[in-house]
Amino acid sequence: MRMKHWQIVNQLAVDQQPRPLRELLEQQWLLPRRFVHYLRTRRNVLVNGHYVPVNTVVGPGDQVTLRLCGDEFRTGESSYVPANKPHLTVLFENRDLLVVNKPAGQKCHPNYRGETGTVMNDAAGYLAGTGSQAFMVHRIDQQTSGALIIAKNPVVVPILDRLISANQIHRTYLALADGQVTPADGSWRWSIGRDSNDKRKRQVGGVQAQMAWTDYQTLAGNEQASLMKLSLHTGRTHQLRVHLAHAGHPIIGDPLYNPHHDEPPLLLHGAWLRLVVPFSGETQIIQAPIANYFQENLLKYHLGKV
Repeated sequence: MRMKHWQIVNQLAVDQQPRPLRELLEQQWLLPRRFVHYLRTRRNVLVNGHYVPVNTVVGPGDQVTLRLCGDEFRTGESSYVPANKPHLTVLFENRDLLVVNKPAGQKCHPNYRGETGTVMNDAAGYLAGTGSQAFMVHRIDQQTSGALIIAKNPVVVPILDRLISANQIHRTYLALADGQVTPADGSWRWSIGRDSNDKRKRQVGGVQAQMAWTDYQTLAGNEQASLMKLSLHTGRTHQLRVHLAHAGHPIIGDPLYNPHHDEPPLLLHGAWLRLVVPFSGETQIIQAPIANYFQENLLKYHLGKV
């Protein structure tokens, strides 16, 4: 089967600082060097419609076209089965990506070929016939809701990966935790590794532990529960759930880490996403509305509404 070709056309802004094309591609747009290598050797990078060497200086108003053949990517084409009737709440969309509000209980992606019912299946159905495809960028636990980035082409996947790794794309969560958290604000920098007794779980100081950093702020609280605002500096598996549990305040509804509240829904929601938009560098603050069940639990514990 013939591999899909991808083309990206960007016009540089009027305030673009003149710089060599290679610097624009690698430093400003964060394209991997292997992409730039193929663009150069295949003469597939055009400025104002013509191939130019990558040491050529480009500037305001120039049109830069990238033509990629598909073999430059680790995953050049999406293989998710498109949903016939996709259920997708889109919070932000442009040419290159979607941000959606993932519902609690839905898996982000299939675990085996042909599996359906996941967010990525819905995204594939949503994009069917548009010329774009759905590509995974990052994940959220199945029982967690909130803002999720989905790439519409493989060109932006490594760019988004680099922005996430550098913490330029930043995620902030709301959680309803057991008890009154003290001190009310602070940071947890507890390493997280695998739980040797339960392969489903992670634990502070576990097997092959890696540094994990969470900032927290108590928005409202009483002896029963605390509404927490949680900011990730790292993205370890189950990081927020493990940090809160280790602090003695596991998330209400967490079936893995809260022995007193083992019935879902897990009250953890990715409420805000600071997105750096690929190519333009603009920052978008995207808010994902919380579901009714979350609001109902806030009222149940006399913590008002968000």
